[in-house]
Amino acid sequence: DDKVDIAMRVISDHLRAVSFSIADGQLPSNSGAGYVIRRILRRAIRYSFTFLNIKEPMLYKLFGSLLLKMGGFYPELKSQRTLIENVIKEEENSFLRTLDQGLVLLDEIISSSKNNLVSGQKAFELYDTYGFPVDLTSLILEEKGFKLDTKSFNKELEKQKDRSRKAGEVSFDDWKVIIDDPVQEFIGYDSLESNIKIVKYRKINSKKDGIIFQLVFNLTSFYAESGGQVGDIGLIESNDGDVVHILDTVKEGNLTVHIVKNLPKKLDQIFRAVVDKKNRFKIQCNHTATHLLHQALKQVLGNHVEQKGSRVSSESLRFDLSHFSKLSQDEILKVENFVNSRIENSLKLEESRNVPLKEALEKGAIGLFGEKYGDVVRTIKFGSSYELCGGTHVKNTSELWQFKIINEGAIASGIRRIEAITYDSVKDYYNSKIEEYNQIKSLLKNSKNLPESVSSLSNENLSLRKEIDTLTNEKVVQIKNTIVKNLKSYSGVNIYSSLIQLKPSKIKDLCFSVGAEINNLFLIVISQENNKVFCSCFISKNLVSEKNLNASDVVRKLGELINGKGGGQPFYATCAGNNNSDLDKLISSAEDIHKQLIS
Repeated sequence: DDKVDIAMRVISDHLRAVSFSIADGQLPSNSGAGYVIRRILRRAIRYSFTFLNIKEPMLYKLFGSLLLKMGGFYPELKSQRTLIENVIKEEENSFLRTLDQGLVLLDEIISSSKNNLVSGQKAFELYDTYGFPVDLTSLILEEKGFKLDTKSFNKELEKQKDRSRKAGEVSFDDWKVIIDDPVQEFIGYDSLESNIKIVKYRKINSKKDGIIFQLVFNLTSFYAESGGQVGDIGLIESNDGDVVHILDTVKEGNLTVHIVKNLPKKLDQIFRAVVDKKNRFKIQCNHTATHLLHQALKQVLGNHVEQKGSRVSSESLRFDLSHFSKLSQDEILKVENFVNSRIENSLKLEESRNVPLKEALEKGAIGLFGEKYGDVVRTIKFGSSYELCGGTHVKNTSELWQFKIINEGAIASGIRRIEAITYDSVKDYYNSKIEEYNQIKSLLKNSKNLPESVSSLSNENLSLRKEIDTLTNEKVVQIKNTIVKNLKSYSGVNIYSSLIQLKPSKIKDLCFSVGAEINNLFLIVISQENNKVFCSCFISKNLVSEKNLNASDVVRKLGELINGKGGGQPFYATCAGNNNSDLDKLISSAEDIHKQLIS
């Protein structure tokens, strides 16, 4: 079979591309290069799903075959095997859930279509909101005797592209050269102040930031964003008192570019450039903590831990690592204690510049996996922590004061993210926790044993919830009996519509409970909660096919009366709205819908 043969070739080719990308440090995501990896992987899953009829994760199992063929030439495949297999498996699970959900929604779209041409707007919603591939939509529609309105789909797609283009529109003026000086020197490791000249500048107009300017100096103390560390902020000042604030510093090729909102009044003069010292110091604290954290994670969790990304700012640090389970409270405490012990030991910074890469690696310096380094590198050492790094650091670990992890969670399969703080952010954190503690203490009437009081309240709350659930279930049975007793038969269909006093979350259980007992049921239930109106419709599945009834159509009609929206499946659907001004009219309309549709 040609289609099966093509599918197998697509799967093997895409698996190879994705595996090497993950081994190089690029994980699937919703933006940038990660989005390309996700699209490639999902295309392979789609081919196995559509042409090989495989409905469960399978691609990750094929990685072993790839390893046998290419592992000898590319050792990184072997060293990263666990990560690669876990990432692919999780992506497969996620996308297969999307496909399952999409198939249900597609069935609803088909059942609500008035002819054999399916709306492109609905197919686009399936594609845009749920990630359901449009080519798969087309294929399924053809199999069921339907056709996709590709013209309206492409129109919606073009609208989306246009919105994205407008949101990200940026126009760059040409560089205006003031001094012909192609060499730019960075002196920010040693000095935070310098006398500079503006070499060139240009204007940028963006939808997001409005009009800004980029300045290039002949030399700079400002660190440009790179290696996960944010760019410096500060100011430049002329002799006549003209001050311009540097809002950010970024890299553009080999240039360090300074972002400002306004230009100096006179460009061709000498300025005093000053980096914001407090902001730089807090960044340095967090960057040094990132190195200590990396070492701590390897020590506590194991040598399999690899840094997969980081973000270092003045407020906090973020560290992404390869690890396959949630860190326990005990592990988090051990990591914190490890870092804090290094802070207490007052380890001095040992910095080396222009070290040959080979020499640095031979001495044990750790580089970020997948990062491209030049022939010579800069190394940063605090005690036994030894890394390749171009960022800025404190002179002594004691300057960090303290290290505290404030959050830990998963961001992708096999990838965890830790957020942490140092220096005065830790003081602010503890002060806020003390304030919370005092508030809780006040609410608990100054209880001397807070944990015991909270535990007692929690147990009492659980007991009350159980009582409420019991009473609610009893009420569901009572309402069910009332519905069964008051059913009307119309053209062989058991119908009922009424306003009932029951939480919306329990109405589905009620409807399905009545439906399990009564055949040929067409039920419309209306309820209220928090000034909102809820409409639910249940139709026995045999009526859906025999009388061409659709619960989604019913709730859409009712939704028009309450300014609400909703949907669901042909046999059960719900909607909610905020117009509760005329419930009698709503109930009357429900009764009319019963008779109109059955007739």
